[in-house]
Amino acid sequence: MLLRHFFPQTTRSTLYPKLAQSIIYRKMHILPIPMRWGQGDNYAYLLVDDRSKNAWLIDPAVPLEVNEFIKEKKPKYELKAIVNTHHHYDHSDGNKEFHRKYPDLPIIAGKDSPLVTYTPSHEEVIDLGDDLSVTALHTPCHTQDSICYYVKDAKTGEKAVFTGDTLFISGCGRFFEGTGAEMNVALNKILAKLPKDTKVYPGHEYTKSNVKFSKTILDNEAIKALDEYTQKHEHTTGQFTIGDELNFNPFMRLLDPQVQEKTGLTQADDVMTKLREMKNNS
Repeated sequence: MLLRHFFPQTTRSTLYPKLAQSIIYRKMHILPIPMRWGQGDNYAYLLVDDRSKNAWLIDPAVPLEVNEFIKEKKPKYELKAIVNTHHHYDHSDGNKEFHRKYPDLPIIAGKDSPLVTYTPSHEEVIDLGDDLSVTALHTPCHTQDSICYYVKDAKTGEKAVFTGDTLFISGCGRFFEGTGAEMNVALNKILAKLPKDTKVYPGHEYTKSNVKFSKTILDNEAIKALDEYTQKHEHTTGQFTIGDELNFNPFMRLLDPQVQEKTGLTQADDVMTKLREMKNNS
């Protein structure tokens, strides 16, 4: 599941002339695919088991952009499933087109995604090829059907989690269908318990705006370093871990005196709710 970057000067993309210079992969097990760039700044992901080449396509909401990006990168893979982190259109709108193209493939998602054929239970483990195991983690709040997918590579020991709109780098999703208490469980009782070296792959590139808010809540070296990173890099997906989030994400530091002082609250669920209100109004 190793993700290696290199930056050739001559490679260009039809749809992404700028992005093609900043996201290129020599050997990929996880291929981030930018979609709706400059609008929603979404990511889809191609997750590939290295030995078998079995693959999942996660949140491929815009088939034209997804297919163009994959065509350019030319990864070797055998698609085994379309997967959604939740039902919102900017994550699941590709289901119809990919189902038309691959009618025999399952669509793995929560119950509210279009054309879903299988919803894994919480903590259900699904094998993907020879080395990858994927654990479904139900994290209702942003939507009630939100599922994060924790992946471990038995060969390399590497770990990743695809978090959709539940966890962003130094942020979290809006509580469209849930409560602060539910997001507290999702972030701090479920995702925070993953191994600290688990790399985070969110559904959007929102890090710059998240850091702008987080700096008003936290004052530590971790948030300063993240701020510096975002000034130099357009893409942050897969560059930070759960351990990093525990240091620079205020939504995962609800007991931090700085966070409690800024919110004026001490009970974790209340702090979460207040933080989200503050972020919504920032």
